[in-house]
Order: sequence, then C-alpha cells, then structure tokens
Amino acid sequence: MKKLNIAYWIVTILFAGFMIFSSIGNVMSDAQSVEMIHTQMGFPKYIIPFLGVAKILAAITILIPKLDRIKEWAYAGLVFDLVGATYSFIALGNPASGWAMMFLFIGFAFLSYYLHRRRQQYTNA
Repeated sequence: MKKLNIAYWIVTILFAGFMIFSSIGNVMSDAQSVEMIHTQMGFPKYIIPFLGVAKILAAITILIPKLDRIKEWAYAGLVFDLVGATYSFIALGNPASGWAMMFLFIGFAFLSYYLHRRRQQYTNA
C-alpha cells in the first residue's frame, strides 16, 4: 500500500502541476493562448479564461483527499480537455511533432486515475 500511495502522489502531483501550469496563460488570456485557441483553432475568446479556471479547479480537486465523487468528474474534464486539444491540433493539420507529446499527458491522466481507483479498492476493502 505504501508503494501504491507514493506512486499515486508522484504521478498525480506531476499531472496536476502540468495542468495548472498550462492553464495560467488561459486564465490571463495571454497573447499565446489567444493566438492558439482563438486565431488558429477558431474558438471564441470568452472560452479561454473559462477553460483555464476549469482546469485549475479540476487539478486542485484531484489533489484533495476524500473527494472521490468530484474527482471522477475532475478526471473526466481534464481528459476531455486533453483529448479535445489533441484532436484540434490534428484537425488543423499540425505535424505530429506538435501534438504527439499530448499523449504523454493523457497517459499521466489515465495512470493517475488508475492509481486513484487502486487506492480506493484498498481503503474500501
């Protein structure tokens, strides 16, 4: 159980940190976020800070113990965000070098969720 907890916290902190770090520009609607999300992808400008705030709240939620039901929604939202962003990059015709790294973060999301569920099994048994 101790190894499982250590693995869970390492993976989850790295994943949450990435999601928080990647959302700061969105919250501030910086030039890079507006260029990529609005100009290149065609999404409205008002969605940019909303996405940033939602990602930060979800990342914080997966770090708080005992919020199991809400964590399910937070993980789902973060995966939808990552998969949607990856699809958008592919649909725009960006080369694989521009979006392949997203699969690493999607992998971290699934690994964190898997370890979260394993921890639940031990505590509920």
